[in-house]
Amino acid sequence: MSPSRRLLVLALGLAVALAAALLLGPSGLKPDQVWHALLNPSSADTAARIVWDARLPRVFLAFVVGAALSVAGAVMQGFFQNPLAESSIIGVSAGAYLGATIAIVTGLSRIGPWVSLPASAFIGALAAVMVVYTLARRGGTTPVPTLLLTGIAIGSLCSAIASLIMIRAQRGDMDLVVFWMLGSLANRGWTEVAIITPYVAVATVLAVVFARYLDVLSLGDEQAAYLGLPVRRVRIGFIVLAALLAAAAVSVTGIIGFVGLVVPHICRLLFGARHRVLIPTAAVVGMIVLAWADVVANVSGEIPVGIVTAALGSPFFLWLLRQRELHRT
Repeated sequence: MSPSRRLLVLALGLAVALAAALLLGPSGLKPDQVWHALLNPSSADTAARIVWDARLPRVFLAFVVGAALSVAGAVMQGFFQNPLAESSIIGVSAGAYLGATIAIVTGLSRIGPWVSLPASAFIGALAAVMVVYTLARRGGTTPVPTLLLTGIAIGSLCSAIASLIMIRAQRGDMDLVVFWMLGSLANRGWTEVAIITPYVAVATVLAVVFARYLDVLSLGDEQAAYLGLPVRRVRIGFIVLAALLAAAAVSVTGIIGFVGLVVPHICRLLFGARHRVLIPTAAVVGMIVLAWADVVANVSGEIPVGIVTAALGSPFFLWLLRQRELHRT
């Protein structure tokens, strides 16, 4: 697909997802009401307030979080050199969830929402992924089965610790922690969009700038080192970027699984495997996918969007595992 056609398809997909998010919901709005509301943001009209105070920030948050999770997944699959890596599978989301839980229960999140909660989630995510990566290494490589089992173990440990903290927390803090477990975009506003957008934007730009290093890593560590790439430093840099992206998403929405696993594969099928193209297209497709998942969650009675992505992503994950087994036989 040519670059111009690719841009047109992605732009059209974003526009359709935005229109669906603004039109569909518990409060039925007609297209002319939405259009009038968009042209009159300061209006006290009910439709204007629904659009500007509820639906627009929600869909923009879906865009930012979808981009963060998808880019994190593409980066992880690149530097781990396997297609099964994803933040919720290898423990990053659980680590970020633990960090956010500690920040909520200890009151750290009240000090400054712009820094404290994302920073706590980032520290938890980075610690989890570093432990998984270190324990999964075998002779200079990262075997897929070892990676998955280690990620499940570390993720379960982080979730167990967070659950223990939650049990001993106060009622109000417990409700907030449960929110993180389910993953939701409900009751989020422009503040949450503003909090995580700088983190996601900076990390995504850096991932695109250094995307060619992921292409080199795909040749194998020995070949990458022979070509002059400082493999260890590059891997650590990408781990930090992926952890920052996942932590930023988790810090405001909770755990939303499978987006980072599914979207990079869709983009590889449609646009190729070169990371200079894969990362930005994954960001846009992630926006579209999570926006549509949230529309489904919204019109289905305000169920957590994490349930929708898990219901859609789990069959894809099983299919992917099946395809890999078929290729080996």
